[in-house]
Amino acid sequence: MEGINKTAGIEFFFRPFSPDPKVQMVIFVAFLAMYLTSLGGNATIALTVHINHSLHTPMYFFLANLALLEILYTSSIAPLALANLLSMDKTPISVTGCGTQMFFFVFLGGADCVLLAVMAYDRFIAICYPLRYTLIMSWSLCVELMVGSLVLGFLLSLPLTILIFHLPFCHKNEIYHFYCDMPAVMRLACADTRVHQTALYIISFMVLSLPLSLISVSYVFIVAAILRIRSTERRHRAFSTCSSHIAVVLLQYGCTSFIYLSPSSSYSPEMGPVVSVVYTFITPILNPLIYSMRNKELKDALKKTLRKF
Repeated sequence: MEGINKTAGIEFFFRPFSPDPKVQMVIFVAFLAMYLTSLGGNATIALTVHINHSLHTPMYFFLANLALLEILYTSSIAPLALANLLSMDKTPISVTGCGTQMFFFVFLGGADCVLLAVMAYDRFIAICYPLRYTLIMSWSLCVELMVGSLVLGFLLSLPLTILIFHLPFCHKNEIYHFYCDMPAVMRLACADTRVHQTALYIISFMVLSLPLSLISVSYVFIVAAILRIRSTERRHRAFSTCSSHIAVVLLQYGCTSFIYLSPSSSYSPEMGPVVSVVYTFITPILNPLIYSMRNKELKDALKKTLRKF
């Protein structure tokens, strides 16, 4: 126990992407550009839905909330990552700070995954039961589903964060990542982490596989219903709306599954940060682009909103 410091007094540092300051500066500029683009794109989506009364429907209500979640989700990672890149990863973070970042990242990421499943359910009702859509997807239900997504994210994040930060940490304090990711932090613990790894795997499996199963089942019925539509224009419009959602789901679930559902023995400290860049910086940029490019109604509303300014 002599080599174990009091956990509360430990400060973590993040491993640099490169020992070369010039490379670090290039990465800083790239991260900053992606972060600002993500903020601008998602804020534009949320503002457009808020301003245009024609978009005050359940589908766009969920889309606007997804955009707000993406802003908060990215903001829980980006500021510290940018500060570390500028300081050559010499900006320390306390155990409390690391735990706080981890909690909000998992909380918002979990809520994001559940919300994508809710959006699939909304499309399922809209396409398979169009005449009963407004009756089923009432505003009270929409609010309940949104709050439920946040509550589930919170309930998944809190116990897992507490469990991990009850581990003792030794003098190793360099995190092989650009934020306090769970697998990277657990590698620094000087105790048996098998229980913690099992808990992480089970919770990750629940957060990723259960909503993905719901999304998959919904889209089986959705595709079957779309194929029965006789009007080519209506069929194309339905496919266009759904393909946007599918593209976002594949990006989000594909990358997070690679990190959190891979066996701990196969976790790569070099590959982890690279894959994480996709779902922390790139996916939040692509979401507004995918939805605005594939959705004519949203594109028209965006043009209308931009003309106002």
